[in-house]
Amino acid sequence: MSTTLTLTLADEAATRALGARLAHLARPGDVIALAGTLGTGKSTLARAFVQALTSEDEEVPSPTFTLVQIYDAAAGQIWHFDLYRLEKAEEAFELGIEDAFIDGICLIEWPDRLGRLMPRHRLEIALSAGDTETARRATLTSHSQWDDRMKELSP
Repeated sequence: MSTTLTLTLADEAATRALGARLAHLARPGDVIALAGTLGTGKSTLARAFVQALTSEDEEVPSPTFTLVQIYDAAAGQIWHFDLYRLEKAEEAFELGIEDAFIDGICLIEWPDRLGRLMPRHRLEIALSAGDTETARRATLTSHSQWDDRMKELSP
């Protein structure tokens, strides 16, 4: 069973605010799948998430070329994956993704690249363009893992 919540994000600041709210609810073992086309705010949300648990000054580059960035936080290690360049799902094992799934907090951009390796228990966030040039729509779907926390994200 899954729980779904759709939020309208008026601008980039609202996307960052959602990232920070998610961060404060995250727990080790969480997998957060960030889906959406280029420019819909996946990296913006991930950057705000990481900075909320580390420091506002933390440099959070997109892991487009490194494929993974790892950050130490009081809540646990944060693993930020960008799987866009993955050719086969099994290549994620070389990045240590199975370790991240066990006790890390995982943010995964382009999660579709994992195919059947994507954990069944996860929070999916689909970002898409909104009604204005700066607005975005975020559809959050919990597959068990976030069911108890979804109500805290409602407006």
